[in-house]
Amino acid sequence: MSSINTRVYLRITTSVTAALCLTIVNVKAETEVDLGTLVLGESKREVQTDRAAAVTEIDQQEIDDRQPGTVAEIVDSAPGVNLVNGSTPQGSGINIRGFGANSTFGTDQKVAIIVDGANVGAEEIYRIGTQLFTDPSLYRSVEVIRGTVGSFEFGSGIVGGAVILETKDAADFTGGEPGFAARQTLQFSSNGDGITSSSILAWQPDENVELLFNYTWREQGNQTDGDGNEIGSSEFSLPSILLKGRYAFGNDMDQSLTLSYTDSRTDESDVPYDTFFVTGGVFGNVDRTVDSRTASLTYNYNPAVNDMIDLDVILSYADQEIEQEYVPGSSTCDLPSNPCMFPGGFPTGGFATVNADHRYETTKLALKNTSLFETGAISHELRMGLEFINKDRRDAGSAAPGGTDDRIAIFAVNDMQIGRAWTVTPALRYERSQIEGQTTNGAASEDVDFDNDALMGGLSVRYAFENNIAIFASAAYTESLPIIDDLNTARFRTQSEKSRTYEIGASYDAVGLFRDNDNFAIKANIYNTELWDVTSFTAPGSMTEPLDRIETEGLEIEANYAIETGFYADFNANITDGRGYEADGSSSFWRGLPADGVQFTLGRRFDDELDLSWEVIADRTFEDTAPDVPGFAVSNWRATYRPQNGALQGTEIRLGIENVFDHDYSRRLSTRPAPGRNIKLTLAKTF
Repeated sequence: MSSINTRVYLRITTSVTAALCLTIVNVKAETEVDLGTLVLGESKREVQTDRAAAVTEIDQQEIDDRQPGTVAEIVDSAPGVNLVNGSTPQGSGINIRGFGANSTFGTDQKVAIIVDGANVGAEEIYRIGTQLFTDPSLYRSVEVIRGTVGSFEFGSGIVGGAVILETKDAADFTGGEPGFAARQTLQFSSNGDGITSSSILAWQPDENVELLFNYTWREQGNQTDGDGNEIGSSEFSLPSILLKGRYAFGNDMDQSLTLSYTDSRTDESDVPYDTFFVTGGVFGNVDRTVDSRTASLTYNYNPAVNDMIDLDVILSYADQEIEQEYVPGSSTCDLPSNPCMFPGGFPTGGFATVNADHRYETTKLALKNTSLFETGAISHELRMGLEFINKDRRDAGSAAPGGTDDRIAIFAVNDMQIGRAWTVTPALRYERSQIEGQTTNGAASEDVDFDNDALMGGLSVRYAFENNIAIFASAAYTESLPIIDDLNTARFRTQSEKSRTYEIGASYDAVGLFRDNDNFAIKANIYNTELWDVTSFTAPGSMTEPLDRIETEGLEIEANYAIETGFYADFNANITDGRGYEADGSSSFWRGLPADGVQFTLGRRFDDELDLSWEVIADRTFEDTAPDVPGFAVSNWRATYRPQNGALQGTEIRLGIENVFDHDYSRRLSTRPAPGRNIKLTLAKTF
């Protein structure tokens, strides 16, 4: 394991030392005080100081206030999370801790995306697939897990992290009481003349039944960057629906059935085959239709008289279908002079790869139970599960092999509270896979059948001092079992990618730190990850030879401060470093790394009626590429107005100005320039 380099080490040491010194100096002596009724300051987002895992939770209010145009724009405010593009559902991706979307694939299988229990997204398809093809208006909350240690309930091979989305419920609008509610939202954006309409109908015939329907239409033209230049292929139309119902029954309503269904679809004409770029190039353009569907049926049994049982049985289905056809004459090689000099000339009708249709279907049956019990002085929250997963991928000829991937997995995660101070969480996951399919080697194609299995797990330990400081550490090991893409490469069929991650960190939270009833929280994580037996990433300059191993390390900080008068501040920072090593020992910077960055929000709430905030996002110049990726700092202004009485009661008005000063910049990892100034206006009314 390589040591963290001097630049990163100094930043980590300085940041952590400053944070801990600040908290220790200001810790007040423990006394018994009757605080009575307090009105505490509230920030935009709670820092999860009570957990060792690196987790960020984003609730409905924050989703609404950010006025996101894509799911990616919900999660990019979490430390360690960076977008590859992000302002369109196609051609964008999530990168967490240097893994996820990358320079070759729309996804590398190291970041999991889960919608209502369904595993969504394509495998290592060239950059036309995406894990983000859905609309943010369908969701009520998002949880972002960074790293491996908190991921064993959600899958294997999760190195970067997981994004877990939960769709809206009817009770969010009816208040859980019988009756009917409706919500209409209209959103307008100046850059690209965007318009969005989201209509929600919620009905509770009685206390046992909840029904919800959501139809959202989102449309955007081509945007412009800060210099006024058009950003090609940023135009899209995205209709989406959400259907959801819940039925409660049994003694004291301790059982329930919940059914959810989402569908997002877009038709694009004459757009680049490679969705990450703005021009067609060698591959040319295509007419493309993408349809992404998820369905989930959940049975829950949670008897109030038995803490050993909180059972979920979840049957889920995710389907992403991509149909495309080459647009004649759009490739730079589709010319009579044939400047590209392909053997036999440029193929009539374009490359077979470009004309290939893709479909990924994932069906999963999951049984999960949470048990609460005590053994002596130890309190347990034990979560155990059994999963059956079937992935079925259409054969796409020269583009990707088709086949099936059948898996069975079991896991156990036990949060053990020992006294008031110690929390120890061991986690285990065992997974076995069997893949069947046919190689795509033309006349030499053959049927292939192979299986693999792995035992993986982790341990986190947290110690909480009496003065509200906590320290924690964790170690985790996971494996990415071979996938359907590996059918074509014999040596990859039995080679799992293996990863281990170490983390240490500290947190502090307090009420009344600097003044009465203020609220302060801070959490810092230092991590080091190594990935070896690599199959997903090739060495620089090679199309076939994989890297030997990848090492990444970094620091993530989250903090907030709020006072009872309504002022609040949120801060997060992300500092990373990493290298990719070849078999001969040579190395280069890891190409999946984002630039070091910070995000700061300063705002004030005026009771529950008005919320004003100023957000600054800044990235440091990335110097490990040629040419350098320039650093930047952009401002976003946001205002939310929610009248509490009168004729406008129930109305919400949001005004946001993104990239206020129309700065021209591109983020590290992105293949497109960032949008210039964008004024967003959202009007919402709940009836």
